Amino acid sequence: MSYMTTSERQSLLSAELATARTRSLFAQALGRVSTAFGLSHATLMHAPSPEDLLLKPLLIESSLPAAYVRDFDRAHMMRGCPFGLRLRQSAVPPAWHLNDAVNGQAFPAELRALMLRHAIPAGVAMPTIAADGQRLVFWFCGERTALGQSEINELVMIILHALDAYNAVKRNEECAHTALSNRELEVVRWTAQGKTSIEIGQILTLSDHTVNAYMTNAIKKLDCVNRTQLVAKAIRLKLIN
Repeated sequence: MSYMTTSERQSLLSAELATARTRSLFAQALGRVSTAFGLSHATLMHAPSPEDLLLKPLLIESSLPAAYVRDFDRAHMMRGCPFGLRLRQSAVPPAWHLNDAVNGQAFPAELRALMLRHAIPAGVAMPTIAADGQRLVFWFCGERTALGQSEINELVMIILHALDAYNAVKRNEECAHTALSNRELEVVRWTAQGKTSIEIGQILTLSDHTVNAYMTNAIKKLDCVNRTQLVAKAIRLKLIN
Protein backbone atom coordinates (compact mmCIF):
# COMPACT_ATOMS: atom_id res chain seq x y z
CA MET A 1 0.00 0.00 0.00
CA SER A 2 3.05 2.25 -0.04
CA TYR A 3 1.99 3.68 -3.42
CA MET A 4 -1.23 5.05 -1.93
CA THR A 5 -1.75 8.48 -0.52
CA THR A 6 -2.22 8.80 3.21
CA SER A 7 -5.95 9.43 2.84
CA GLU A 8 -6.38 6.45 0.49
CA ARG A 9 -4.53 4.13 2.84
CA GLN A 10 -6.46 5.35 5.85
CA SER A 11 -9.78 5.02 4.02
CA LEU A 12 -9.05 1.51 2.76
CA LEU A 13 -7.86 0.16 6.11
CA SER A 14 -10.70 1.80 8.02
CA ALA A 15 -13.25 0.34 5.60
CA GLU A 16 -11.83 -3.16 6.04
CA LEU A 17 -11.96 -2.85 9.81
CA ALA A 18 -15.55 -1.60 9.61
CA THR A 19 -16.64 -4.86 7.97
CA ALA A 20 -14.62 -7.18 10.26
CA ARG A 21 -17.34 -8.75 12.37
CA THR A 22 -15.62 -12.02 13.28
CA ARG A 23 -12.45 -12.61 15.28
CA SER A 24 -10.58 -14.00 12.27
CA LEU A 25 -11.55 -11.10 9.98
CA PHE A 26 -10.60 -8.65 12.73
CA ALA A 27 -7.17 -10.27 13.11
CA GLN A 28 -6.66 -10.21 9.32
CA ALA A 29 -7.58 -6.52 9.17
CA LEU A 30 -5.15 -5.70 11.98
CA GLY A 31 -2.45 -7.58 10.12
CA ARG A 32 -3.05 -5.47 7.03
CA VAL A 33 -2.78 -2.29 9.08
CA SER A 34 0.61 -3.48 10.30
CA THR A 35 1.79 -4.37 6.79
CA ALA A 36 0.57 -1.07 5.36
CA PHE A 37 2.93 0.77 7.70
CA GLY A 38 5.90 -1.47 6.97
CA LEU A 39 5.60 -3.40 10.21
CA SER A 40 5.44 -7.16 10.77
CA HIS A 41 3.22 -7.85 13.76
CA ALA A 42 -0.07 -6.57 15.14
CA THR A 43 -1.29 -7.09 18.69
CA LEU A 44 -4.35 -6.17 20.71
CA MET A 45 -3.86 -6.66 24.42
CA HIS A 46 -5.10 -5.58 27.83
CA ALA A 47 -3.05 -2.69 29.19
CA PRO A 48 -0.65 -4.10 31.82
CA SER A 49 -1.18 -3.25 35.48
CA PRO A 50 1.57 -3.00 38.12
CA GLU A 51 0.65 -6.54 39.22
CA ASP A 52 1.00 -8.12 35.78
CA LEU A 53 4.18 -10.14 35.30
CA LEU A 54 3.40 -12.03 32.08
CA LEU A 55 2.56 -10.93 28.55
CA LYS A 56 0.69 -13.99 27.30
CA PRO A 57 -2.40 -13.67 29.58
CA LEU A 58 -2.85 -10.06 28.42
CA LEU A 59 -2.99 -10.89 24.70
CA ILE A 60 -6.37 -10.73 22.95
CA GLU A 61 -5.14 -11.01 19.36
CA SER A 62 -1.51 -11.14 18.32
CA SER A 63 0.72 -12.23 15.46
CA LEU A 64 3.84 -12.02 17.64
CA PRO A 65 6.00 -15.16 17.34
CA ALA A 66 5.19 -17.70 20.06
CA ALA A 67 8.92 -17.90 20.83
CA TYR A 68 9.04 -14.15 21.51
CA VAL A 69 6.15 -14.33 23.97
CA ARG A 70 7.59 -17.44 25.61
CA ASP A 71 11.06 -15.93 26.10
CA PHE A 72 9.59 -12.59 27.21
CA ASP A 73 7.58 -14.27 29.94
CA ARG A 74 10.24 -16.77 30.90
CA ALA A 75 12.62 -13.90 31.72
CA HIS A 76 9.82 -11.79 33.34
CA MET A 77 10.56 -8.86 31.05
CA MET A 78 7.25 -7.12 31.73
CA ARG A 79 8.76 -5.17 34.61
CA GLY A 80 11.53 -3.89 32.37
CA CYS A 81 9.24 -2.69 29.58
CA PRO A 82 9.67 1.12 29.57
CA PHE A 83 6.12 1.90 28.41
CA GLY A 84 4.15 -0.60 30.50
CA LEU A 85 2.51 1.59 33.13
CA ARG A 86 2.39 4.59 30.83
CA LEU A 87 -0.06 2.71 28.65
CA ARG A 88 -2.57 2.66 31.50
CA GLN A 89 -2.07 6.26 32.52
CA SER A 90 -1.82 8.16 29.23
CA ALA A 91 -3.65 8.26 25.90
CA VAL A 92 -0.52 9.45 24.10
CA PRO A 93 0.82 6.65 21.82
CA PRO A 94 4.51 5.96 22.47
CA ALA A 95 6.64 5.07 19.44
CA TRP A 96 10.16 3.71 19.63
CA HIS A 97 13.16 2.45 17.71
CA LEU A 98 16.07 0.67 19.34
CA ASN A 99 18.50 2.88 17.40
CA ASP A 100 16.99 6.01 18.92
CA ALA A 101 19.41 7.62 21.38
CA VAL A 102 16.60 8.37 23.85
CA ASN A 103 13.71 5.92 23.81
CA GLY A 104 15.77 3.08 22.32
CA GLN A 105 18.09 3.10 25.31
CA ALA A 106 15.15 2.81 27.70
CA PHE A 107 14.84 -0.90 26.91
CA PRO A 108 16.87 -3.26 29.13
CA ALA A 109 19.66 -5.12 27.36
CA GLU A 110 17.94 -8.51 27.56
CA LEU A 111 14.72 -7.13 26.08
CA ARG A 112 16.67 -5.29 23.35
CA ALA A 113 18.40 -8.54 22.42
CA LEU A 114 15.06 -10.37 22.24
CA MET A 115 13.54 -7.69 20.03
CA LEU A 116 16.51 -7.72 17.68
CA ARG A 117 16.46 -11.51 17.53
CA HIS A 118 12.89 -11.38 16.27
CA ALA A 119 13.50 -8.40 13.94
CA ILE A 120 11.16 -6.00 15.75
CA PRO A 121 13.32 -2.99 16.66
CA ALA A 122 10.59 -0.45 15.81
CA GLY A 123 7.09 -0.09 17.10
CA VAL A 124 4.19 1.99 18.29
CA ALA A 125 1.56 1.37 20.98
CA MET A 126 -1.94 2.86 20.88
CA PRO A 127 -3.66 3.01 24.30
CA THR A 128 -7.46 3.04 24.18
CA ILE A 129 -10.56 2.12 26.16
CA ALA A 130 -13.08 -0.52 25.10
CA ALA A 131 -16.86 -0.16 25.33
CA ASP A 132 -16.88 -2.03 28.65
CA GLY A 133 -14.32 0.35 30.15
CA GLN A 134 -11.33 -1.97 29.87
CA ARG A 135 -8.02 -0.34 28.98
CA LEU A 136 -6.60 -1.88 25.82
CA VAL A 137 -3.48 -1.39 23.72
CA PHE A 138 -3.09 -1.81 19.96
CA TRP A 139 0.58 -2.52 19.37
CA PHE A 140 2.39 -2.72 16.03
CA CYS A 141 6.06 -3.62 15.62
CA GLY A 142 8.57 -4.72 13.02
CA GLU A 143 11.78 -3.84 11.22
CA ARG A 144 11.71 -0.37 9.66
CA THR A 145 12.81 3.17 10.43
CA ALA A 146 11.14 5.03 13.29
CA LEU A 147 7.55 6.03 12.62
CA GLY A 148 7.03 9.71 11.89
CA GLN A 149 4.46 11.84 13.67
CA SER A 150 2.21 12.00 10.59
CA GLU A 151 2.14 8.19 10.44
CA ILE A 152 1.30 7.99 14.13
CA ASN A 153 -1.52 10.50 13.64
CA GLU A 154 -2.86 8.42 10.76
CA LEU A 155 -2.70 5.27 12.88
CA VAL A 156 -4.62 6.98 15.67
CA MET A 157 -7.52 7.57 13.27
CA ILE A 158 -7.39 3.99 12.00
CA ILE A 159 -7.35 2.61 15.53
CA LEU A 160 -10.66 4.35 16.23
CA HIS A 161 -12.18 2.06 13.59
CA ALA A 162 -10.24 -0.91 14.97
CA LEU A 163 -11.70 -0.28 18.41
CA ASP A 164 -15.22 -0.11 16.96
CA ALA A 165 -14.57 -3.40 15.17
CA TYR A 166 -13.32 -5.07 18.34
CA ASN A 167 -16.34 -3.87 20.30
CA ALA A 168 -18.62 -5.31 17.59
CA VAL A 169 -16.78 -8.64 17.55
CA LYS A 170 -17.04 -8.87 21.33
CA ARG A 171 -20.77 -8.13 21.24
CA ASN A 172 -21.24 -10.87 18.64
CA GLU A 173 -19.32 -13.34 20.77
CA GLU A 174 -21.32 -12.45 23.86
CA CYS A 175 -24.52 -13.07 21.89
CA ALA A 176 -23.18 -16.49 20.94
CA HIS A 177 -23.13 -17.48 24.62
CA THR A 178 -26.92 -17.30 24.72
CA ALA A 179 -27.51 -18.40 21.13
CA LEU A 180 -27.24 -22.18 21.63
CA SER A 181 -29.90 -24.18 23.42
CA ASN A 182 -28.93 -26.62 26.16
CA ARG A 183 -29.49 -29.54 23.79
CA GLU A 184 -27.32 -27.95 21.10
CA LEU A 185 -24.58 -27.39 23.67
CA GLU A 186 -24.77 -31.04 24.72
CA VAL A 187 -24.39 -32.17 21.12
CA VAL A 188 -21.42 -29.85 20.55
CA ARG A 189 -19.83 -30.97 23.83
CA TRP A 190 -20.02 -34.65 22.89
CA THR A 191 -18.79 -33.89 19.36
CA ALA A 192 -15.75 -32.20 20.89
CA GLN A 193 -15.05 -35.47 22.69
CA GLY A 194 -14.92 -37.31 19.39
CA LYS A 195 -18.38 -38.91 19.43
CA THR A 196 -20.26 -39.56 16.18
CA SER A 197 -23.89 -38.58 15.64
CA ILE A 198 -24.98 -42.19 16.24
CA GLU A 199 -23.00 -42.37 19.49
CA ILE A 200 -24.34 -39.01 20.67
CA GLY A 201 -27.87 -40.18 19.86
CA GLN A 202 -27.36 -43.26 22.02
CA ILE A 203 -26.02 -41.16 24.89
CA LEU A 204 -28.83 -38.59 24.72
CA THR A 205 -31.56 -41.03 23.64
CA LEU A 206 -32.09 -39.24 20.35
CA SER A 207 -32.05 -40.35 16.72
CA ASP A 208 -28.93 -39.54 14.76
CA HIS A 209 -31.19 -37.45 12.47
CA THR A 210 -32.19 -35.30 15.46
CA VAL A 211 -28.57 -35.01 16.58
CA ASN A 212 -27.60 -33.82 13.10
CA ALA A 213 -30.42 -31.26 13.19
CA TYR A 214 -29.13 -29.84 16.47
CA MET A 215 -25.62 -29.78 14.99
CA THR A 216 -26.79 -27.95 11.87
CA ASN A 217 -28.59 -25.34 13.99
CA ALA A 218 -25.48 -24.79 16.12
CA ILE A 219 -23.28 -24.42 13.03
CA LYS A 220 -25.62 -21.76 11.62
CA LYS A 221 -25.99 -19.89 14.92
CA LEU A 222 -22.23 -19.59 15.43
CA ASP A 223 -21.61 -18.76 11.76
CA CYS A 224 -19.45 -21.80 11.08
CA VAL A 225 -19.08 -24.01 8.01
CA ASN A 226 -18.58 -27.45 9.57
CA ARG A 227 -18.33 -29.40 12.83
CA THR A 228 -14.61 -28.90 13.18
CA GLN A 229 -14.91 -25.12 13.02
CA LEU A 230 -17.94 -25.24 15.34
CA VAL A 231 -16.08 -27.17 18.03
CA ALA A 232 -13.04 -24.89 17.75
CA LYS A 233 -15.18 -21.77 18.04
CA ALA A 234 -17.24 -23.17 20.93
CA ILE A 235 -14.03 -23.90 22.84
CA ARG A 236 -12.59 -20.45 22.08
CA LEU A 237 -15.82 -18.79 23.25
CA LYS A 238 -15.74 -21.01 26.36
CA LEU A 239 -19.18 -22.40 25.55
CA ILE A 240 -17.69 -25.81 26.27
CA ASN A 241 -14.59 -26.94 28.16
